[in-house]
Amino acid sequence: MEPINETQSDGDKGGDVAELICNLPSVEVYVRKEYLRDHEDGHGEFVKGVWVSAKSIPGRAFYFESFLPEYGALFDKLPISAFLREPKIPNPDLDLPNLQFWNCMDYNVVACHKQFIGSMDYEILTRDHGIVHGAYICTLDNYHGHADVIDYTTSEEPAEHKSFNLLKLDNGQFCLYPNNRMRVYDNSLTPKKPKNPDFLVSTIEYQVENGFEYRLGDTDEYYWK
Repeated sequence: MEPINETQSDGDKGGDVAELICNLPSVEVYVRKEYLRDHEDGHGEFVKGVWVSAKSIPGRAFYFESFLPEYGALFDKLPISAFLREPKIPNPDLDLPNLQFWNCMDYNVVACHKQFIGSMDYEILTRDHGIVHGAYICTLDNYHGHADVIDYTTSEEPAEHKSFNLLKLDNGQFCLYPNNRMRVYDNSLTPKKPKNPDFLVSTIEYQVENGFEYRLGDTDEYYWK
């Protein structure tokens, strides 16, 4: 019997397997050792690592998997607050709710790099620490991948869907923030005094097939009019 590839998608919404996990850029990080010790000890110690993957479970923070070269080990299910850019306590030291604004929205997850905005300047508006600046790494995004599974999430509701932009912050931490808690500035395109967004949340499901009078079921013409 051939082995089943349980991480492969069939490319449509009728598949049998959810993409619980996605690859991450191989970013070098330092892991707070207390997270590797279930918070019993290890506070103030750091272990060098490299990101491998991220897991998405609805109602929880994203779980990161890292390779720890000193130990020849993989360790996963750690939140974004476990990771630092340098082996020292950051200032300010943001807790998890200030580093990831919303929980995962579905089991299905994809990671992508938004090339055009990848090199721009970023600032996030945190819950408790005002504005913090950073740089872009990639974006994690949830979707509901399987029509045969009841969708109890809001990952595809226009007014509720959130993207998770993964940034490296100037204070030495990392974050996962939605578009509407960030500002993105380009040296060439953004004016010196940009406007304050006065937008409203998108609530409309746009589509282009229903609601039209014409029907094409009784013609086989190639270039129909």
